[in-house]
This record gives sequence, structure tokens and C-alpha cells, in this order.
Amino acid sequence: MVRKQFSPSKILAHLGRRGKYLTDINSKIRLYNGLAMPRLGLGTWGLSGRDLELAAQTALEVGYRHFDTAAAYENETTLGQALNSSGLKREELFVVSKIWNSDQGEGLTERAYDDILSRLGLDKLDLCLLHWPVASKTLKAWECLSDLYAKGRVSAVGVANFDLAQLKWLLASSELKPMVNQIELHPYRSQTELTDFCREKGVVVSAYCPLARGKIKKNQFLQKIARRHEKTVAQVVLRWHFQNGLAFIPKSAQPDRIRQNADIYDFCLTPEEMAGLGKQNQDRSVLKPKFKFDSDGFIIEENQENQENQGN
Repeated sequence: MVRKQFSPSKILAHLGRRGKYLTDINSKIRLYNGLAMPRLGLGTWGLSGRDLELAAQTALEVGYRHFDTAAAYENETTLGQALNSSGLKREELFVVSKIWNSDQGEGLTERAYDDILSRLGLDKLDLCLLHWPVASKTLKAWECLSDLYAKGRVSAVGVANFDLAQLKWLLASSELKPMVNQIELHPYRSQTELTDFCREKGVVVSAYCPLARGKIKKNQFLQKIARRHEKTVAQVVLRWHFQNGLAFIPKSAQPDRIRQNADIYDFCLTPEEMAGLGKQNQDRSVLKPKFKFDSDGFIIEENQENQENQGN
């Protein structure tokens, strides 16, 4: 017997309320301070020079308005030039960068923030994150970011790579709650307990490496779903992120893939498919950070010679 394929229309009929599930590239998630952040963003880790220029130009043409960078990526100047020459109004863009580990601490973090703005050619970031939790440094750095936020110098602040215990510690140790926690999240590392806690506390989760750096491409279960919807595996996984209510920042230097990553708003995954993707979890990271961590997962020493694979 030939198994009957689900058509998009039947899936929509099953889910109901078409508009709620499909939306489009302009879909945003509201941070607890009221700021609206585009759900889909362009990750830029590992991109530089002409590759980054072309990626940013393509993303802007497609309709991306959320762009993620970091001091450690050493590409802020190029990205800033691409965004500032786009012809778009500043308020149409959502720009994210991150304070690197060695710049965390009293007297360092504000200077690092100013340097980020200078490289990007901006007066203000939409979102600034602490890149990693660093032992003995993070609390002072967070106090500095909180002060910048209170002064109106940054629209939102948050953290990256904080696990559940670290996030609980920060919430208990500071007055200002992070608005975002940017973490590695994909079907092989779904981090359900952490994302559930973030939702409970009103902290938006932004997924980096949402496609597990391509390691999900050969997953037969995902391939089957992709054929059913006439989509790529990457599009299916990004749709899973979207229907899970997350923000997500896939990275690519390929114009066609940048376009494909935004073409996820004309189909829906069924509840069974969503559950099936959730079952792919292996608690498996695709990162190989060259750090030393203490027993609580805070960085205590880093290899300054090579930052590759250290960050999102």
C-alpha cells in the first residue's frame, strides 16, 4: 500500500487558525520590557569580508532585519558598513552583539560596549549580551550592562550560553533580569528544561546553531518530514524552532540558503511531527569550546590564541 502524503492544506485544516501558525518573516517576539525582536535573524559567526557583505546584502533583500554579531567574531565593522549602507532606517533593524569574556569586569565592560558601537557605526545596540559566564567576572559585567540599560544606552540586555543553574544564580544575584538567553539549541540538543524555565521567568530564548552546523541533514526522520512538505531538512528544523516559540539565528554565506532559511512560512508541522523532532534530542553539543570550566560551568581559563568553536 502506498502511504498517502499530507498536503499543506490538510495539515492547516488539522491545525486550524491558519494565520496564527504561518505568519511571515516579519514575525517578532516581545521581550519583557516591551521591545519587539524579529524571530528570524542572520548569524554571522565565522563570516568576514566579501562573504559577510554578500550574506548581509542578501538577507536584507529577503527581508531579514535581525543581525547577530559579537566582538569575538571580529566582523562588526564589515557588518556595520553593510547595514548602514542599506538605506533602511535605524529603527527597522535589530542589531545584537556580545561582550567577550576578557572584557567582562569592573571598568572593562562599558569600554567594550563603546568599542562595539564604534566598530558597528551605531549609537546604540538593540540587544547586548554577555558572551559566556565567566567566574568572578560575570556579576560585575552584568551590573555594568544593567547600568547601561538604565541610562538608555542599550535597548535590551541579556546573556548567552547560560545553563539552568547559572541563570538561576544570576536571577538571584541581580535586580535586573536578562531579557534574552542565547543558547545552542537544535533537535540534537533541545535543552527543554532550560527553555521551559526561561519561559516561566519571561526570558526569551534565542537559538544559535539552530541547524546543528549541518549535522542534522542526514537524519532520516527529518528527511521523511521534508519530503512530505516538499521542503529541505533545514527548513523543517527552522519551522520546528518557529512553532516552539523561539527566536533563531541560522548562519550561512550562501545566498540560496539564506533565502531558503526564510522560506518557512507557507507550511506547518503537525503536532506528531513536532513531537517527533523533540524526540531526536541526544543532549549533544556541536561546539568544542577551548575553555577550562569550574565545577559550576563558569569559565576560569581560556585559550587566547584560537577562539574558533568557542562562541556561537
